[in-house]
Amino acid sequence: MADTEDCAALLVRSNFFGDILAGCCEAEVAAIARAFRPSRFDSGQLIFSREDTGDFLLMIASGRVRLSIMSDEGRELSVRHAVRGDIIGEIAVLDGLPRSADASALSDVRCFMLFRSEFQALVRAFPDVSIRLIELLCARLRSTTNQLEAIALHPIEVRLARFLLVALGGRQAEPGKRVPLELGFSQSELAQLLGASRPKVNAALGFLEDIGAIKRTADRLFCDPVLLAQTARHPNDA
Repeated sequence: MADTEDCAALLVRSNFFGDILAGCCEAEVAAIARAFRPSRFDSGQLIFSREDTGDFLLMIASGRVRLSIMSDEGRELSVRHAVRGDIIGEIAVLDGLPRSADASALSDVRCFMLFRSEFQALVRAFPDVSIRLIELLCARLRSTTNQLEAIALHPIEVRLARFLLVALGGRQAEPGKRVPLELGFSQSELAQLLGASRPKVNAALGFLEDIGAIKRTADRLFCDPVLLAQTARHPNDA
């Protein structure tokens, strides 16, 4: 019962399901939540692999999941991270084809699993789910396009500044202060997300620190959003 209540609370607050369920009563939301099955993954555990059969999607309740792809040469590229409220594994559930990326737990992960058959029943019961899916997939495509553009066209300092601004989520600093930011993952993982080597990311962090845009401590960054925004505006964008 507690899992169903937790899933229902997460559903109505999630970016994907929230709008769809806005007009539903509590009993209807609870009925939908019962279609989800609670699941857990340990830190470092592989959740699914590229080319696996995709018969379920996951809604993250807590923790952080890395979506990544591996080249034939063994180089890994992190595509994105999924955190609380995010949906992963939806592409294979939609088209019935194998997974398009690996998913692994960067921390202990608690999530809710929805199998393809239950998902298809949900789509039939709530036609708006299809519209939200189109919006979700379009957002994924835009994000991937922006990521590829940044890697191809912008210096690492610009990419890092833009990444940190997104991570700040619009938070602004009080006069004379910086905004604390705890990334929750390693510098090597950050390098994968930015499509750069760890030494280059470390040098970019040093550059941002030299200009006062960030201050580093052992476990977090303290950011100046104004200076980060100035760095993020690459000359080619003008």
